[in-house]
Amino acid sequence: MGIQSTTPTPMTLIFSYGTLKKGFSNHNLMQDLMKSGDAVFKGNYVTVGKYPLVCGPYRVPFLLNIPGSGQRVKGELYALSDKGLVRVDELEGTSRGHYVRLPIKVTKEDDDKNEDGEVVDVEAYFADGSYDKELWERNGKKGFGAYTEREAKGYVKRKDRPQGVTFLQHINTFVSSTS
Repeated sequence: MGIQSTTPTPMTLIFSYGTLKKGFSNHNLMQDLMKSGDAVFKGNYVTVGKYPLVCGPYRVPFLLNIPGSGQRVKGELYALSDKGLVRVDELEGTSRGHYVRLPIKVTKEDDDKNEDGEVVDVEAYFADGSYDKELWERNGKKGFGAYTEREAKGYVKRKDRPQGVTFLQHINTFVSSTS
């Protein structure tokens, strides 16, 4: 009977700004991960810098890696285990060119008004660079500071979208349309 090491599992901090948040369609994944110990909710946070947050096809939210444009974005912070990170990466399509996980600085939403608020280095899922500028243009270079029920109105779940067309094809159709 030796003493076992209880080294904490390394966790990656992920800033969620869209459908993974409480009350939105993909939050069930975060709930499952929290139940299994692979995710911990850390609180409501806001980006330190301004970034465009826009909707693409089917009202899917996209954070664009165009620092200084847009607004400071509100979201939720989660700590994810390696196992949890693999599951969220799969949902976000990081291996399929949908999103890319990149570093971003956030602060607690409550500290937003306080200049002494702690800045935390985390990661977020940004639109892939192959189409982010086009999404910004397609949205009239206007974004929003939070993905709320208003922005999500009209969101179409993945299972309810037309089959036989890749998500990147949906994005290409969306950015090339004029309405």
